[in-house]
Amino acid sequence: METSLLVWVITIAGILGLLIFDFYSHVRTPHEPTIRESATWSIVYIAIAILFGVGVGVFSGWVPGGEYFAGYITEKALSVDNLFVFLIIMTSFAVPRMYQQKVLLVGIAIALLSRGLFIALGVTIIENFSWVFYLFGILLFWLAYSQVKSSHGEEKDEADSRLIRTLRRIVPTSDDYVEDRLTTRVNGKRLFTPLFLVMLAIGLTDVLFALDSIPAIFGLTQDPYIVFTANAFSLLGLRQLYFLISGLLERLVYLAQGLAVILAFIGVKLVFHALHVNEVPFINGGRSIDWIPEIPIWFSLGFIVLTILVATVLSLRKSGQDAKRDELAAS
Repeated sequence: METSLLVWVITIAGILGLLIFDFYSHVRTPHEPTIRESATWSIVYIAIAILFGVGVGVFSGWVPGGEYFAGYITEKALSVDNLFVFLIIMTSFAVPRMYQQKVLLVGIAIALLSRGLFIALGVTIIENFSWVFYLFGILLFWLAYSQVKSSHGEEKDEADSRLIRTLRRIVPTSDDYVEDRLTTRVNGKRLFTPLFLVMLAIGLTDVLFALDSIPAIFGLTQDPYIVFTANAFSLLGLRQLYFLISGLLERLVYLAQGLAVILAFIGVKLVFHALHVNEVPFINGGRSIDWIPEIPIWFSLGFIVLTILVATVLSLRKSGQDAKRDELAAS
């Protein structure tokens, strides 16, 4: 898919415009969003993402359109997993609900910047070193294993606790929040507030999240425009989604397993593609292996959607059964 510089400029300007609109219309004045507000704007951002994907399909063909939707759904699912970590960080720092919007929006801005840099680097590497597909595939297999092993359990909590303790030692921080300010003066000394520390923690975790999201979407498409826009639209609206489903996150007990299946599937797809464009001398003499099938994008899209649906249904079913069992035990 050929994308002109003008289209890139318009797209980036539009995404920045949405972020600026989000700040001035919702975040500038601290408040805790209602369920209705969160649901409304979540739907709006999802609708914008869908309309964009339809536009890609209409103007550039439905193969790029399908790649965009597969990438968007995968990145959205991974971002929901990331919300669980955000919830842990917010809880650890006891961030007042009315200030959490600002933290999340800054985190989204950092994520967009870091993922843009990762995408540019990834495209450059892929264009010059086709063997990197093997590395991406292996990385995705390892990330899939890590998802199953952690499953939102003690390992993730401990990792985030270590990050928080390290930041507190490095960054001079006051004890209390001062509205939504990032710095304050205590006994004549300028200190950062805990709100700044939370933003820093979420920004650093966003950079780490890019290590699984970028290889995952490169397994679905190598078009930099689709990779970037799928990432960007999956992040836009993440703030509203956090407030909408923060109470639901604990009930998605099989989300990690579902994401592990998706990451492993994309890992297989990447390895298959690597074998098709193979230039590694010790694999088939540096020649491509044509008899291995390329997994079509429609199959990838269907597999990703089905996996997310199954994981969600099984999670809610188990959570409901556990809740009933607890009620019976308490009575």
